Order: sequence, then structure tokens, then C-alpha cells
Amino acid sequence: MKINIKNDIFWSLLLLILALFLWIFNLGNLPLRDWDEGYYATVAQDMFQSGNWLYLTYADQPFLLKPPLIIWLINISYNLLGVNEFSTRFPCAMLTAFGVPLLYLVGKNIFNKSLPAIFSSLVYLTLLPMVRHGRLAMIDGMINTFFIFSIFALVKSKKQPLWAIGFGIGIGLIALSKGILAIALGGILGLYLLWDEPKIVIKNPLLWIGLFIGFLPVITWYYLQINYYGEQFIQVHFLQQNFDRLSTAVEGNSGSPWYYVVELIKYSLPWLLFLPGGLILAWKQRKNTWAKLILTGFILFLAIITIMGTKLPWYIMPIYPFFALSVGYYISILYEAKKSYPRWLIFSLFFLTALTIIGGIYLWQETQELLLLLMSITLGLTCLLTAQKIKNNENYFIIILIVGLYISLSLFIVSKSWIWELNEAFEVKPIATLIKDNTPPKTIIYTSFDYSRPSLDFYSDRQILAEDHKTLEKRASISSYLLLDQETFDNLKLTNVKILGEVNGFVLISTNHQQSQ
Repeated sequence: MKINIKNDIFWSLLLLILALFLWIFNLGNLPLRDWDEGYYATVAQDMFQSGNWLYLTYADQPFLLKPPLIIWLINISYNLLGVNEFSTRFPCAMLTAFGVPLLYLVGKNIFNKSLPAIFSSLVYLTLLPMVRHGRLAMIDGMINTFFIFSIFALVKSKKQPLWAIGFGIGIGLIALSKGILAIALGGILGLYLLWDEPKIVIKNPLLWIGLFIGFLPVITWYYLQINYYGEQFIQVHFLQQNFDRLSTAVEGNSGSPWYYVVELIKYSLPWLLFLPGGLILAWKQRKNTWAKLILTGFILFLAIITIMGTKLPWYIMPIYPFFALSVGYYISILYEAKKSYPRWLIFSLFFLTALTIIGGIYLWQETQELLLLLMSITLGLTCLLTAQKIKNNENYFIIILIVGLYISLSLFIVSKSWIWELNEAFEVKPIATLIKDNTPPKTIIYTSFDYSRPSLDFYSDRQILAEDHKTLEKRASISSYLLLDQETFDNLKLTNVKILGEVNGFVLISTNHQQSQ
């Protein structure tokens, strides 16, 4: 079986359409989750209400943690589409989707042929972490797209030097999104360039002009923030938010040295089965441009995030373009090969078939959501059919695997479980409505819940701060609004308070001092 390879415009548009469906469809069907989504939505909502684009605030307090690009984009979305879940997620989802055709163009330039480029972009399209995190209002998906654009501009500049400007613009956009990460990702591409074609660094001044253009908005914004906030901005933004994450486990987010290897194993199957073959091929052909790019990017970025003190699942995201290029090249070799395929692939896929179906039954019993069962059956059948085709040495096993994964992910995004973290705590929207209907605007509410929830702040348009038992007792003696779980409410034995409402096991009260105002 042969794939009919059309021109670049055809494939770019087709890949973009496929990506837009996975990243945009049903985007607003679930509430925002803690933490990133709640934080960014609340800051963007502040900007939307105040019109202050320059100095970010969270519940009218300075928000110094991140550069402003994601907030600006969400605010633009709010102005165009209103304030809701869809408009909050839309900018990041849209930008993430554009990474798929961009990766195809990267592949076309480094492989000098279409088939591995097509397969690489389809692998990237059907990676669960890319689809899930790309649909959330998080920085990581759009950073990948900026990163892929930088790679594309860099490889394109070898034949068309003007493209070197695009490299600096892409890295600058990363810096305007996540600050210090731009140094790591830009450094990785710089080392690749020094290995592959060091003369470009010296002979093409457009590379440095592009970096100047790309970083000018970032430097300007940082200057304005430091000038306005002074030492506070430096301490919070640079030291606590960036450099501390390199050496310590911020907010208890620690892990073993194998943390990201485990993350890769958990969420990149079944494509992970083809990664060793791709990396081995890259090592054997390490004199080639494509191999240098994959080896430099994959190995160095994995090393960087491994030695970092803070461990979070989405920190691994920039590795997936290199992952996809490696796997895409390897499966293109398998597709064109006229020999038998590795037998261990058959047993691995049979194992995944059983694991997927068992997992699907478990998920259905836990959630009673038929779509998850259907998704698991589809994925299990995909692995089974793929194994059979490999056994019969039929090369279109790759097409079956790609189509099956795409259908499975389509069922996943339609389900109510694609943001599974929402089940970790109480549903915020009913409580937010209770707070919004019974408290004055901009009021601070104190809660007995274990931690403050940014998503609750967003939906209630109030700041809800978690406090311990003693602090709540003190708050009850002065003018305060308290959101208490039923057990805490009973234990505090409060008098002279007004119950404003109850929902989902929480009681909203105001003290007698509030009532007299």
C-alpha cells in the first residue's frame, strides 16, 4: 500500500484541519481546572474588567509569576467571544494546533522527503499529552508551537538566510510566555546549530537581528515591571518563580530522577514502542542534519528537566517534537521496508490490547461514561489489528494505528473525563454562584477547604482564601464572610451569624458585624 503524497499546501491544510478538530471541538464542555487555568483566567478577567494591559493583577493584587503573552491572548479572546471556558482555552488550543503543520514543514526540510515528515506530524497529532494539555488554558502547548517555528526558521535559513530572523522571533515569543525557558530551548537549538553548521552563527547577522527583534518586547516589559515594582518583582518573578524551580521542589512538586522517563512511558504509548528504533537510527546517522537535531533536542532537554528540582508533568512537553520526528522517521523506514518487522512489536501490541480493554472496563465502572468504554474498545481493536498486520508483514499497519489513535482521541475529547483532575475536589461552579449572589463585589471570603482554588476565584469573581481552624475562629469575630464545610461549621459553634446559603456540603455565612453594616 502506498500513500499518495501531494504538495506541501495540501498536507499543511489537511493536518491543520485534523488538529483543529482535536484541539477546538468541545473545548468549553468542562469547567476550568486548578491551577494554571484558574490563575490565567482570573488574571485575564481582571485585565478585561480594568483595561490595564501592562501590569497584571490577580484579584486586584499584583500578579508577578509569569510574562504577559498568555494573559493578553485570553483577554483578546474575552473581548471577542465573551468570558467563558471556550474563550479562555481558545487561544492556547488554536496556537497548539498550528504546531502540527509546522512540524510537517520542519520534517520536510530536514528529511528532504514527504513521508517521514507526514508521519512525524501525525505522531505529534496523536500524542495524548499534546492533545490534552494543548486543549487547556496552559502555556505549554503554544510554547511548543513557538519552538517548532524557531526550529523551522533555523533549518530554513540554511538555504534562505532571511529566515534566521524567525528563529529569534520564535524564541522571543517563548520568553514572553515563560521567561527563562527561552534560554534553555534557545540554547539547545544553538548547540544543534554549532554541531551542524557553525558558520551560520558567525556569517549570518540576521540570526542576531532576529534575536534582538524577538527579545525587544520582552526586555521592554521586564524594564517596565522592574521600574514599577522594584525589588519585589525581581524576588518573585526571577528568583521564586524561575531560578528556585531549578534547584528546589517548589510547592512540594518533587520527583525521582526517573520522573520524566516514567511520564514518557505512561502517556506516549503506543508510539513509545517505536522510539528506541528512531533514536538508534539517529545515532547511526548522526552525521545527518535530522539526526543531529533529534539527538541534541531529545537528550539535552531530557537532561535539563531531569536535573531540575521542581517536577511537573507538563514540563516534558518540549520533548515531543523531537520524539515525533524520531518516531516518524523510523516508521517511514518500516513502511517502505521489504522485510519482516520486529517480532517484539507484536507481543507489545497484544499486551496493550488486553491492558486497554481492562482499563476501559475499570474506567466505565468508575465513571459510568459509555464514551470511555467505547474509546478503550476502539484503542484495543486498533492495537490488535496493528499487531495482526505486523505479523503478516503488511506495511499499512501504520495507517491503521494512526487512524485508530485519532478516533480514540476524538472519543476522549467528547467525553466528560478529558480533564480528569476535576474529580479531585468539589465542583466549583455551584459554590461560585452561591458566593456571587450573596456577597458584594471584590469581597475576600475565607474558607475551611484545605487549599485556595484559583478556579473558584475565577467563577465567583471573588478571592477565596483557605485558612486553618484558629484563623477562621478569629475571622468569625470580625467582619467576615466564611465558606465552611459542614463539619467545620458545626465544630466552630458560631453564634450571631447569618447563613447566606448552603450547597454541596458547604455553608456560606456572614458574621453579625457584616449584618450591621
